[in-house]
Amino acid sequence: MSLNVGDTAPNFELPDTELKLRTLDEFKGKKIVLTFIVAASSPVCETELCTLRDSWQEIADTGAQIVAISNDGPFANKAFAEKHNFNFPLLGDYNSKTIGDYDILMKDLLHIKDYNAAKRSVFVIMEDGKIGYKWVSEDPLKEPNYDEIKNFLK
Repeated sequence: MSLNVGDTAPNFELPDTELKLRTLDEFKGKKIVLTFIVAASSPVCETELCTLRDSWQEIADTGAQIVAISNDGPFANKAFAEKHNFNFPLLGDYNSKTIGDYDILMKDLLHIKDYNAAKRSVFVIMEDGKIGYKWVSEDPLKEPNYDEIKNFLK
């Protein structure tokens, strides 16, 4: 089922880099920039999350919270987050359930059978839990339009 703007965002329960289970519900009441990355430590994902980190204050000033999800486990995510001093949660969807719930599963990444990942995606979830903005790329090398996201938040 494809999610669209106006739909209720699916909840999740995923481990962060400290093995604490985090849910979408805990961020309710503020806008959430929910970004799905293809793989921790990959070059484009590194650029994307560092750009979001560097824009954190501007995004926070709109009342929004950044939450990133990859299909990597919490240990790979922790090394990635510590290396780049991310100031937002990076969650591990190692079984791709949440990625499937958001209908952004990319099968056979790099033509490797059963190597599944998330399509590079950004959802802005509004205070009421509904999707206000959606961007999904079929090209794992394409970055989101950061200015478009920031303008939407304003």
